[in-house]
Amino acid sequence: MNKLRFCLLAALFFPMLAWAQYSSNNEEEVMLGNPNILLTNMNIQVQATEAINDMYNFKFDRADMKFSWMRQDHPAHPLPYFLLGLSQWWRIVPNIDVERYDDAFLSYMDQSIEKAEALLDRDPENVEANFFLAAAWGFKGRLYSERKQWRKATFAGKNALNYMQKSKDKAELSPEFLFGDGLYNYYAEWIPENYFWLRPVVALFPDGDKELGLKQLREVTLNAFYTRTEAQYFLMQIYASEEGRPDLAMPIATRLYEAYPDNAFFQRYYARLCFTQGRLREAEEASASILEKIAAQMPGYEAVSGRYAAFYLGYINQVRHRDLDKAKAYFQQAVQFAEASNQDDSGYYLYSLAHLARIADAQGDVGQARDYYQLIKKKADRKHSTYDEARTYLRSHRKA
Repeated sequence: MNKLRFCLLAALFFPMLAWAQYSSNNEEEVMLGNPNILLTNMNIQVQATEAINDMYNFKFDRADMKFSWMRQDHPAHPLPYFLLGLSQWWRIVPNIDVERYDDAFLSYMDQSIEKAEALLDRDPENVEANFFLAAAWGFKGRLYSERKQWRKATFAGKNALNYMQKSKDKAELSPEFLFGDGLYNYYAEWIPENYFWLRPVVALFPDGDKELGLKQLREVTLNAFYTRTEAQYFLMQIYASEEGRPDLAMPIATRLYEAYPDNAFFQRYYARLCFTQGRLREAEEASASILEKIAAQMPGYEAVSGRYAAFYLGYINQVRHRDLDKAKAYFQQAVQFAEASNQDDSGYYLYSLAHLARIADAQGDVGQARDYYQLIKKKADRKHSTYDEARTYLRSHRKA
């Protein structure tokens, strides 16, 4: 299990480390923008950047059209296939349990691998080919680990690491290449600190430095061109979760939401941080917008985002506006979203039920309150706070 868990965690940064090491042996070509290397070709950069911005803003049709034009112009190169695969990956991000994009994602990554292998056959020292092989295998490993296909995830992770190590000698060329260094430095130290059983495995790799990693990621968010958004995406989550500093994550989440207002994941994360930081007006506005976009069936907006947004609106209407009827409607909506996404054991589901029970009790409907608490007892773990609340209420209202 150690190796499998490590693959799950390592998949987050293996492909990014490969990006950091890409073209490290061709400093002059990188600095001048060799037109024969697509990732440093200025015309391709402009074309790809516009499409990538569309992708991050969940305008997938527009992004895919531009990536497809790139594929027509460069049918033998792995770049357009990788970008088409990345577009499928961002369709998956808002709800990682949705599998309908898996086949397309894997197909594009496999095509990127095939094209990169062909480049490598013609030139064994082609660092661009090694980059795409490491990145495509890394993303495949990440999906396989999410799907708990551990054997495939381990195989993909090994391949990613193998191609990544072929370009070890890095030069400090630009902030773009600090991205992978930052992720590696942070997680190479964070993983053994938080998963002690993985220490023997992580010991096989170079030492990390969390503070240096955070510094490098911050520099990328300020100065990089290509990797700025990905660095912000990772740094936001690192601050909010691993570091327990949501106050530092909040400005990043705000920038991402303002830059890509139709990205369901970024908007949901922004609403969540606003709510936990007590910025209830902003949380209310973002959450209402999420529900509107779900109703409009905009890409990426579905039950997972709805569960978050409806819960926040329920709480805000109950506590801030003192409107119990509106609060009840939103909490009921949160329950429905949770059931629709098979998350009826999540905290948002259980706390929504608890709020509904409290509202029912406050409105004198003890029978309804008991029904909600009975459902909590059925769904909640015994160690969950709502379980104790439900048990206490049911004991004191047995004759209702």
